[in-house]
Amino acid sequence: MRARLSALLVAGSLLLAGTVSSQSAAEKGVPRSARDDKSADRSADGLRVLFIGNSFTYVNDLPRIVTAMSRADGGPTFECRMVAFPGFSLEDHWRKGDARRAISDGPWDFVVLQQGPSSTDEGREILLEYARRFAPLIRKAGATPAFYMVWPASVRTQDFAGAEESYRQAARVVQGILLPAAEAWEKSLRRDPAVALYGPDGLHPSPEGSYLAALVVYGGLSKRPVANVPGALSLGGEGKLEIPDKDAAVLREAAAAVK
Repeated sequence: MRARLSALLVAGSLLLAGTVSSQSAAEKGVPRSARDDKSADRSADGLRVLFIGNSFTYVNDLPRIVTAMSRADGGPTFECRMVAFPGFSLEDHWRKGDARRAISDGPWDFVVLQQGPSSTDEGREILLEYARRFAPLIRKAGATPAFYMVWPASVRTQDFAGAEESYRQAARVVQGILLPAAEAWEKSLRRDPAVALYGPDGLHPSPEGSYLAALVVYGGLSKRPVANVPGALSLGGEGKLEIPDKDAAVLREAAAAVK
């Protein structure tokens, strides 16, 4: 049985969204800039997280899944927002300016940075250069930079090692947090390739793939074990994510195996 992802914005519906709120604007289907929300006071019992990325972040609405995990797990509740545009690198975000404005509109606890797999020399150089540029802004906003390591296309599995090394270097060079989703994907694919992580295009995540990535992000930022995060999550409104129990167990094991 395949996972079900219902009443949620997925690939296509957010292609032109730009900056969105994963809690309110996404539920309404209306893009809204994170800087339009003036409730910036830091919660005493929660974590405020800004995601900056591209379709690897907004397909299946990763921040929304992370928020749902925090609620289901009983730990600190995440308030997540994102600035995401199709195909954007960190250089593109820097030049456009929306991401920098969203960072300055904190405070945030974490700012999660993501671009493509970055397994090539050029991709790695861009990732490292703009990690260095974004990091001081993030720390000025009271936050810690984190790096959401994404995976290569299904036909380029030989690029896993390069992508993983690029993101490790980026986290190391600015003393940020590494969120090694690609490593968890690789472990899951080796353990049980029947659990389909890739969506139909062979690049973006299926619901299972997003669930695994969200486990890595949630566990890495909350510092909580993910063994008890359920496969069935309420995403707000009528939205639901339902991962079959057997598959969810495989994915939780893969997420717990990476650091």
